This record gives sequence, C-alpha cells and structure tokens, in this order.
Amino acid sequence: MKKQLMSGNAALGEAAVLSGCTCYFGYPITPQNELTEYMAKRMPEVPGGTFIQSESEIAAINMVLGASVAGARAMTSSSSPGMSLKQEGISYLAADELPAVIINMVRGGPGMGNISPAQSDYLQATRGGGHGDYRTIVLAPSSVQELADAVPVAFDLADSYRNPVIILGDGMLGQMMEPVSFDHIRQEKVYPKDYILTGAKGRPARKIHSLLFDTKLEEEHNWKLFRKYKGMEQNEVRFETFLVDDAEMVVIAYGTSARIAKGAIRRLRQENLKVGLIRPITLWPFPTNIIRETATRVKDFFVFEMSTGQLIEDVRLALEGRGHIHFYGRPGGVIPTPVELFRIVSRHYYQSQQVKK
Repeated sequence: MKKQLMSGNAALGEAAVLSGCTCYFGYPITPQNELTEYMAKRMPEVPGGTFIQSESEIAAINMVLGASVAGARAMTSSSSPGMSLKQEGISYLAADELPAVIINMVRGGPGMGNISPAQSDYLQATRGGGHGDYRTIVLAPSSVQELADAVPVAFDLADSYRNPVIILGDGMLGQMMEPVSFDHIRQEKVYPKDYILTGAKGRPARKIHSLLFDTKLEEEHNWKLFRKYKGMEQNEVRFETFLVDDAEMVVIAYGTSARIAKGAIRRLRQENLKVGLIRPITLWPFPTNIIRETATRVKDFFVFEMSTGQLIEDVRLALEGRGHIHFYGRPGGVIPTPVELFRIVSRHYYQSQQVKK
C-alpha cells in the first residue's frame, strides 16, 4: 500500500477529489486554510471541476446548495465561527433534501476564540445547528488516515439520504502530518438523482424549495424528514471499542481526545487498572446502544473531551441513570497529554473502587 506524508487538511482535499467531488466553495479561516489552498490547486485538474473562494461563509454554503441542486458532488469547509455563519444554509440543504459534505476543523471558542484545537462545536453539529427540526450525520475521525477514509463515506451517505453530512475534526487533526494511503478511495457508486434541476426540456418541470406556507404540507414534510432521520439512527451508527471486555471503568471520547485516551489507557493497563474506551465515530447518530449495553456490567464511565462538557449530555441520555459519570475536560484550545489523563483517571478509578468496597 503506497503511503505519503500529508497534513489532515490536504488529505481531506485529495480524498474529496478521488471521491468524485467536482465543486468546492470555501472562505479562508484558520486552522483549515490548507484544505482551501489544496482544493484551489486540485479542482482545476478535475474534469468539470469548480473552485470558488467565496466572499463569505454564507455565500459558500449557498453555492454548495446551488451545485447540489444541479447534481454535483459539492463540498465546503470552515472552522467554528465560519460554521456558525453556514447554519442557515445547512438548514436549507436539509429541508430541500440535498446532499452536501461540510468540514469543520474546530478551533477554540466561543466568539473568535483562538486557532488552537478544541471540541466545543459538538452540540452545534449534533443538534442540527440551525433552525428547525433537522439532523446532519456527523463523522468524527481521529487520525489523518481516518480523515481521508471519512470523505467517501460522507459523500455516499449524503447522496444516499439526500442530506448534509459533517466531518468534525479540529485544528490538531487538520494540521498534523501522518502517512496516509488513498489506494482504496474512489467513487464506487453513482446515485440516481432524479430530483436535480437540469432544465425541463422533454420532461415536466421540477422545483426544489423549502418555503411551505401550507401548515399541513409543512407538517407532512417534517414527519417525512423525521422518518429519514430514524432510518439513519437504525443503520448508520459507527463506533470503536478498546479493551472494554474486562473493563471496570470505560472512557468515552472521540477524535483527538480518543487518541489521547488510548495512550492513557495503555499506561493504566500497565498499572493493572481495568479501563477501556468507547469511541463514537458517528457523533450523530450517537452509539447509544453500545453504551447502554456496557452499562449492564460497568457502572463507571469517564467522559473526556476538549470542552467544558458537551459529549457528556449524550452519555447521560444513553445511560438513563444506569451508571456513574466522571468527567474531565480542557477547553479553549488546550490539548491534554496522555500522562495528564492517566493521573486524572487513576484518581477516579481508585475512588470508585473505594465506593464499591
């Protein structure tokens, strides 16, 4: 397998090209600028490829909507404040049932924050983020290879469900460099798009819109979307488990935090502390069932994230009071170390053992 050393942002761009992306629209913001730069170079090399540096994040997401209406595989990317500006357009995409892939390389916040890695956009991504009853599938890779691998999955899910899909990374994942292979990344399947607007010559006219003045039609449309989201929850949950089978405490972490957690857990195991990891790969739909199943034999769960506590809400919902939740977070772009987490988890582990006695 041929590998090359690339940053996460560049790997996302190359994977998008190989996955059949023909339209990229973006606006510069750190720490995802390398992706926009990479697409500026690559898209002109793609047959029919289009790259536009838009005048704003708002313009970029609406350009994605327009390209998707025309049948293109379209993508945009940004970082936290820019994602806030895209939310209305993402709501329109969901309402119009249009596929799109959106990358968020999260930075410290709120407000302008800083350009360091964070995970404080979790709730924005997993709760839709914009107005109205809608959901987006959210993929959370934890390495450069996983960033690349997530792109064809995201495009296929977007086309299959006719819905926006978000890849949620952070500044560390976007800018770190690791070996990555693209040998297996290609557009495997072409999805029929009988809804696109290509001109009505020889067929009845179509229209795509989300403005429904008739309240009955709006309600029916919302229940239709609801049923689609339920299908996603049943069929698209992804997660990884690590040393969970004999664990007495289970850490729940995603993305960069999960990498840190694995390092800490290896140290904990050397000290004969039985700690495992559940790593959500889809943040929505959330892997509720594996957490609930694990709670039948494990009573202590440790939520670790680079925020003040957002993932913890979904863990609480999954457990429904069945287990005890411990928490450790570092917000504002601070990256914890495995040794730091090792010390924190060790303390909670020993305390929980004392309570059991």
